[in-house]
Amino acid sequence: MICYGWGMTKIWFTSDQHFGHAGILTYCSRPFADVQAMDTAMVQQWNDRVGPMDEVWCLGDFCAGRDAGHYARHLNGRKHLIVGNHDRHARKWQGWASIHDYHEMSVAGRRVVLFHYPMRVWNASHYGSIHLYGHMHNALPPTAQSCDVGVDAWSFAPVGFDQITHRMAQAT
Repeated sequence: MICYGWGMTKIWFTSDQHFGHAGILTYCSRPFADVQAMDTAMVQQWNDRVGPMDEVWCLGDFCAGRDAGHYARHLNGRKHLIVGNHDRHARKWQGWASIHDYHEMSVAGRRVVLFHYPMRVWNASHYGSIHLYGHMHNALPPTAQSCDVGVDAWSFAPVGFDQITHRMAQAT
């Protein structure tokens, strides 16, 4: 069970770090001088928010290359990966509590569907479930039921469920 509050495990969501991927700087107009500056800033942002006992769900495109463990070792929390299109070697990566192609969970009494790609409909979408995704690099606005949790949409850091649902409540 995941709870919120002081001294309890928190849950975070994130996506599309693209650690080690220099091309993402240009593709997404990221405000970093180089890939090392980007990686350093994102590790710092992650660790500033995420505690050692927290749960983090990364919805894909974690890093460019085969050694995600190099980055995962430096990041707080118990990390779960939803495989993205740039995670070709994910099943060989170390440092993950779990690796999924798709996952459903309950957070704060809400059914949450996790997938790297945005979907128009998903399991129980007509019954109040919500969908969190990555891949879009902040190019697709949130709706009342779905939201991009990628770092380009959230100041290069993981985001909490309350922040996500607040943003979704503001969507038109």
